[in-house]
Amino acid sequence: MIDQKQCEIDIEKVENTKIHDVDFDKLDFGRKFTDHMFYCDFIDDEWQQPKIVPYQAMTIEPSARVLHYGQAVFEGMKAYKDTDGNAFLFRPEDNHRRINISAARLAIPEFPKDYFMKGLTTLIEMDKDWIKSGDGNSLYIRPFVFAIEPAISAAPAEAYRFMIICSPAKAYYTDKVRVIFAEEYSRSANGGVGFAKAAGNYAAQFYPTRLAQQKGYQQVIWTDANTHEYLEEAGTMNIFFRINDTLVTAPISDRILDGITRKSIIQLAEDNNIPVEVRRVKVSEIKEASRNGSLKEIFGTGTAAVISAISAFEHGNEVFEIPDMENAYADLLKKKLVNIQQNQSVDKYGWRYEIK
Repeated sequence: MIDQKQCEIDIEKVENTKIHDVDFDKLDFGRKFTDHMFYCDFIDDEWQQPKIVPYQAMTIEPSARVLHYGQAVFEGMKAYKDTDGNAFLFRPEDNHRRINISAARLAIPEFPKDYFMKGLTTLIEMDKDWIKSGDGNSLYIRPFVFAIEPAISAAPAEAYRFMIICSPAKAYYTDKVRVIFAEEYSRSANGGVGFAKAAGNYAAQFYPTRLAQQKGYQQVIWTDANTHEYLEEAGTMNIFFRINDTLVTAPISDRILDGITRKSIIQLAEDNNIPVEVRRVKVSEIKEASRNGSLKEIFGTGTAAVISAISAFEHGNEVFEIPDMENAYADLLKKKLVNIQQNQSVDKYGWRYEIK
């Protein structure tokens, strides 16, 4: 049971806000942060009293286990504001559930739901002015947990820090992106940590993604580690293919992240009479569909980008262009999802969570 008295948050507010130093029309994603941050330490086998303090640098020892063995997982989520100034989260309980699934895979203790929801909502309420209304505007929220115990023996830590920081954001990708289908490098493998939002998953992607960028592409769509025959997930997104009028996406597994935006898009597509097939997708199938004209769209889904349309892909030194399409599924589904997130349409799913 959670000790409700211990769950009370110790709050220290900033003396002067830094919001007036930020140009909200020129935001570089993830580089500006709000006035406050939440943190809670796991010491002596229990989570301590949560705290909200001014955003600041931290001190950890050089022997902190996270620096040596990578015990760190995170989440990505957003808050939105409607035209009346009301703030909303999107499916926050799913983020709490998923960060604990990720944590368990890295032998990190579960973070209590009461702590998470109270810390999250209190922090957002305190920094609510950083959320701007309007199309493309949001507050990106980064919950994360990492090992802080000072010890370099190869074993799970006995001390951790759970934190939430926030960053005002605009659209992640403003244009369509070009991608490469992976032929050599892999993102994850059977029995690994691909399904978890482990920090090391992303570090391992940086080098092959840099190689793709040097060729003029923005992202890599990863293929299965065994054969490189099946398309699985993009760098920071789940991936969808429109073949004729059907959306196709790979099933989640221990290699593929259970994306919250992905689940939402599948639900919205089905409710708008768009056929959806969740199945393995071959590289050869998509190449042939592009050649015969049945490949209408490819788009990625994720918290940061929501939906990002793809204009071309390369595989086997062959480039496949995807023509622009009127009434694209990507545009339709993004609009419907964003309208729910920003309180511009009815939320019959119960996805929207108002900050009060």
